[in-house]
Amino acid sequence: MVGGGRVNQGDQLGDCPDAEVVTLVATQSRKQMSRDICVHTWPCSYYLEPEKQWVPGELSLTSLSLKFIADKTGKILVSFPLSSIIEIKKEASHFIFRSITILEKDHVKHWFSSLQPSRNAVFNIIEHFWRELLLCQPGATVQASSSPMTKGKELTGLMACSQKRLEDTAKVLHHQGEQFDNIMEGLDKIESDLDVADRLLTQLESPSWWPFSSKLWKTPSETKPAEGASASGSEALGKEGIVIKIPAVISQRTESHAKPGKLIVLVSGLEVRDSDSLLMHRFEREDVDDIKVRTPYEVSIRQRFIGKPDITYHLISAKMPEVIPILEVQFSKKIEFLEDALMLRSTRASSPAEKGCSTWHAAPGLMDRVRPREPSGSPGGQSQLQMSEPFISEEEAHELTQILRKLKSLALDTETELERQDEALDSITSSVDRATLGIDKHSRRMERLT
Repeated sequence: MVGGGRVNQGDQLGDCPDAEVVTLVATQSRKQMSRDICVHTWPCSYYLEPEKQWVPGELSLTSLSLKFIADKTGKILVSFPLSSIIEIKKEASHFIFRSITILEKDHVKHWFSSLQPSRNAVFNIIEHFWRELLLCQPGATVQASSSPMTKGKELTGLMACSQKRLEDTAKVLHHQGEQFDNIMEGLDKIESDLDVADRLLTQLESPSWWPFSSKLWKTPSETKPAEGASASGSEALGKEGIVIKIPAVISQRTESHAKPGKLIVLVSGLEVRDSDSLLMHRFEREDVDDIKVRTPYEVSIRQRFIGKPDITYHLISAKMPEVIPILEVQFSKKIEFLEDALMLRSTRASSPAEKGCSTWHAAPGLMDRVRPREPSGSPGGQSQLQMSEPFISEEEAHELTQILRKLKSLALDTETELERQDEALDSITSSVDRATLGIDKHSRRMERLT
């Protein structure tokens, strides 16, 4: 019934021709935010206070709510938003059964026991999503109760999300440009070494009475300090740049040992750390064999070995949707979306975050529809103005204009950086070809000397 009400509201708003673009984007945003994706489910038992008995069923966690479904009847016995939770504790019922208790704002206490695979694993995941919701949306419930979310706020939030995605992509692109610069420095060093080898081989090939042979030995001593400096600079330049860092619930072999920690995405790889920031494992970029996106909030990272077990880490995080687009950029050939995660791709494919160009091209028409218009002499113009006024206020229109300007600036900077990297790739290709020819030539000369 709730979904049907939203669709009817969108249809009514869509009847207004002056807000066609605004309604389209806002409707997509509303559908995206209203889609409550299941994060995890666990078999357990719930204590029914009126009947004084435990009911077996399944506890289901989404990014915004928690609910319990009974096995026999298939009915939802309890369902409440995470924002209404006051306290989550580990307790024991009758001093024997290990349970999790959840206290809501109206002082209703829920008991969950017989949790599989373990009470600690379930507790860590639920507590993680609850805390992240409180940290990300301080006072969200107060605002929701005082004033409903307007279309302008929804649209502004969606555009701000697009801006953040573009900023993350630009950051990864910048680090990639630094790596190209490091490669260029390394190729310059190789060409310098080949010049030194050429001089040395020329001396070995020349007769002993050649008068200029002693001058050929001066070059290596002159180039050594510069080589060392370039090598140290190459290692220090952007090698350990942190792209993004998020809290996560980590498990390695079994879900029963899940514990809180952190996932750090670096330019050179990935790091998994515990809650005390101690390193659990570091995946170098080339060591990652595959990344499986199981849900929009859960991923698995694996490194294969021959003759010993693979290293696999399962990570669940409320902020994982922010990391997955970055992992797609860094590990485009190694990432795999499973069936439950395909919804994430389809959602992002229809959002402005993935269609920045279409959003920007639609911006002039969008802002034309957002700006207040002078009332026309015809009654139709006045009615259209009255219908378009509730969509976006002047403050929201001003904020949207600023975000669109930032998006344009980021897009232009990204285009400039891509053009520079294209030129760098061409230069790298030609340098590699020259280095390959030089190495082959020197190899043949050394063979003749031996």
